[in-house]
Amino acid sequence: MMNRIEVSIDLPHPREKVWDAVSQLDRHAEWMADAESIEFKDGQTSGVGTTMDVLTRVGPFTTLDRIIVEQWGPPSTIGVSHHGVVSGKGEFRLASTATGTRFTWQEDLRFPWYLGGRLAGIVAKPVLRRIWRANLARFAATLDASAS
Repeated sequence: MMNRIEVSIDLPHPREKVWDAVSQLDRHAEWMADAESIEFKDGQTSGVGTTMDVLTRVGPFTTLDRIIVEQWGPPSTIGVSHHGVVSGKGEFRLASTATGTRFTWQEDLRFPWYLGGRLAGIVAKPVLRRIWRANLARFAATLDASAS
């Protein structure tokens, strides 16, 4: 069973500026507290087919996830698949608003039975939502810093 987790933030920047920042996959570990490191597997760092091994840490739990970019739609969408202990799909969506851009981060994740399966997903959902909201706040701060 998939567990859907979604968070959003409204940013006072045009969508193209937000895209320029979020599409730099090699910089995601700078604003994602749960991403310890990102290693690109074949030299490709953007676009469909980009493959990354991401060392992820949530509290005492660490996993090495293979993430593959499956959708690359400038300036609005990056879609990925997760392969590892936790598997699933994720998407960053950027939508223009009257005052800037809404950045939505959505993940559909499956936790394995040996880690509690559905119950692990129920427990992880509020934890991951809190972490990802903080990640988006850090991302916003990097945009604000680059604008000044």
